[in-house]
This record gives sequence, structure tokens and C-alpha cells, in this order.
Amino acid sequence: MHRFVLPYIWPIVTGILVAALLLLAFPDLLPNPFRDDPPATVSAPGTLVTTGDTSDPAINRPRPEIRQAAPLNRDQGPASYADAVSQAAPAVVNIYSSRIVERDQHPLMSDPFFQQFFSGDDATAHQRMLSSLGSGVIVSQDGYVLTNHHVINDADQIQVALRDGRETLAEVVGTDPESDLAVLRIDLDDLPVIELTDSRNVAVGDVALAIGNPFGVGQTVTMGIISATGRSHLGLNAYEDFIQTDAAINPGNSGGALVNAEGALVGINTAIFSRSGGSQGIGFAIPANLAHSVLDELVTRGRVIRGWLGIEAQALSRELAASFGLRTPQGVIVAGVVSDGPAERAGLQPGDVLLSIDNQAILDARSTMSDIASIAPGTELPLTVVRNGERIQMTLEVGERPTPTEMTLDRRSDS
Repeated sequence: MHRFVLPYIWPIVTGILVAALLLLAFPDLLPNPFRDDPPATVSAPGTLVTTGDTSDPAINRPRPEIRQAAPLNRDQGPASYADAVSQAAPAVVNIYSSRIVERDQHPLMSDPFFQQFFSGDDATAHQRMLSSLGSGVIVSQDGYVLTNHHVINDADQIQVALRDGRETLAEVVGTDPESDLAVLRIDLDDLPVIELTDSRNVAVGDVALAIGNPFGVGQTVTMGIISATGRSHLGLNAYEDFIQTDAAINPGNSGGALVNAEGALVGINTAIFSRSGGSQGIGFAIPANLAHSVLDELVTRGRVIRGWLGIEAQALSRELAASFGLRTPQGVIVAGVVSDGPAERAGLQPGDVLLSIDNQAILDARSTMSDIASIAPGTELPLTVVRNGERIQMTLEVGERPTPTEMTLDRRSDS
């Protein structure tokens, strides 16, 4: 057996020895995974050029065009907003409202035996004074002051204190609870007045200054930016179009001024989003344009006149849309109609799906309500309604929105 194998082994062994000698004599022939690649050369700052042709012939794309930003100008913007504050702050006032409430009577006082020991004329002993504080903004030389409705709601006496130290009592010209605005009037000479800006031009990122009387410590100025515009669906007011800011707003700032970097009024500070009761960088202000329109109507008419359909609307989900035979959740469900209101007179019923008003598709119930509010009462509007799977065309005459306490809803079902 060995005689037949040995002739084949010796050539193999001889070949291995020859290969080993060649590798020892020429080590460059051996592949080395740890050997460095050819060095790269830098031709210009930020441009790396490697030796050799490493391009893929299958890729033929031009070099991307990059837009280079200009060097940051750190001199942009003022180092101080003292000029803006000195222009706006004198027109921001502190408001102290008070009302008399009945003191809770001890249960024993209802017993005739104990009543004989006390004078029946001492009615003031069962009353106490409640006080609250807020802020306001003087917007006219006539003495008109804008503030929040909730600042002076149910107040028996309202006192206004100016920055220059003057104090006076104020009368209520009118209030609008649905926008949370109120107008007061004070009778003083040489009043400082703030300028109103067009709040449609407010942009996210603009510097904002909040001026008011937080916690009653006295007039205070805080700075931030405009965080968002057009905020709604917050459940604060019936009509919402808030400007959001991260300028610190605290209890007592309500009714105060939100101004821009030039000291012009951007909005009326109204509310904060807070889990602790203090500022967490999410504050809301009523835009100056809305405040201006409410001011004009309260002064000239004594009330705010808004268009009104007289329905209670419910959002239309995809599931509800499918149940009504609609492909998309467009429109709102009429959940209720006000008795003898515009909708009932036009023939709308609970359960109808309102698709469009004045040939404008309804995408959001709240925004549609705001659009209707701007329409003059008496205007006739065409409606598109789906009832029992069929589309119906109606015409509705817009009414004047009453106070919420005057509304009576009819929620009758289709059956």
C-alpha cells in the first residue's frame, strides 16, 4: 500500500516547500488585511479627494447644490426692551374687584331659641367681602379699558390703579362672556394709551412681552416669544382664536397686555395651561383684532352681535360617517336644535348631517361657528344636509346669537 502512495505524496510535499520558500523570499505576495489603504489627500477645506478611481460607473448624478447660510449676525435684535416697556407699561392698569356675598350661617341660628339672643337688624354680620385682582389695558383717551370678563364678573365695585399712582372707580360698559372680554370706563385726564397692532401679522418666533399684576405684587414685565397662533379647541371660550406665548403669565396677569418688541398691543392675556397653578410657559392671549372688534360693539351697541344657526353640533367620526353612508367624515351631526331658532324654522332636525353652508364644506364645527358669527343676522344661507341617506338643499336665515341662558335645545330623535 505504501509503495503506491509514496509516489503521490512526494510531489505534494515538494510543492508546499517551494511555495513557502517563495513567500519568504517575496513577502509582498501575501495578502495583509491589516495593511493601510492608500493615503487620502485634502485639496480644500471640507473636500476629501482619494487617490484612484473609486466611482461607480452605474451612478451618474450631479453633485448636490447646498445652500450655504450666511454667518450668524449676533448684533440682530435689541439688547434691551426698555423703550417698548416705557411706551406700553403706563397704559396697563391694576384692577381690584370686590363683591359682597352672604356668609354661611351657623345651623343653630335657624333655631328660634338662639335667634332671640341676636338682633335681627344685624344683617351685615352675615355678609363678607370677596376681592380679586387682575389687569387691564387703557386703549382710548376716552377712558375705555379692556380686560377679561372673568376678572370683573359679578363685581359690586371695581377699582383701577394706574402706574403713575392714580386710582379711581370704574364703570362697566359691557361684557362678552363668550370671548371673555369686558370693557370698563374710567374718568381721568391725560390718560396713557397703548397702540394696537394688526394681530394678523403676528408670527411664531416674534418677541413678546407680558405686562400685568401677577399675584398682586405690582406691575411686572416678562419676556418670551410667540409660540403659536390660532389656538382653539381648548374649551376656554365659545369663540377661541388664541395667541400662545411662553412669556411667564401668572394669576393676576389676566386682562393685561401682551405687546411686541415695539410696545404695541398684540393681545389680551387671558389664561395659562398649568398643572401647578403657576406659569409653565404656555399662556394664551386674545388677539388684538378680536379685542378691537368686541370693544367697538360693546361701546357702540352695548352687546356683541353675532350670527347664529341655533344648532348643537357634534363632530363626525369615520365610524359615524360610514353609518350615514358617507365616504369621508366631512360635516357635522346636528345633535340638537334650539326651539324656534333659525335651524328649526329652516327645517333642520336632530340627526341630520350638515355638509356645507353657503357652498363651503364644513371641516370643523368650531371654525364654522366662528365663521357664522361674523355673518350679519338676516343673511340667507344655502345648506346641504344628509337625512336618511338623501341629500337635501335648504335655505336658512341667520339669526342673532342670544345669551347662553336664553337657549333651549330640542334633542328629539328621528324616531
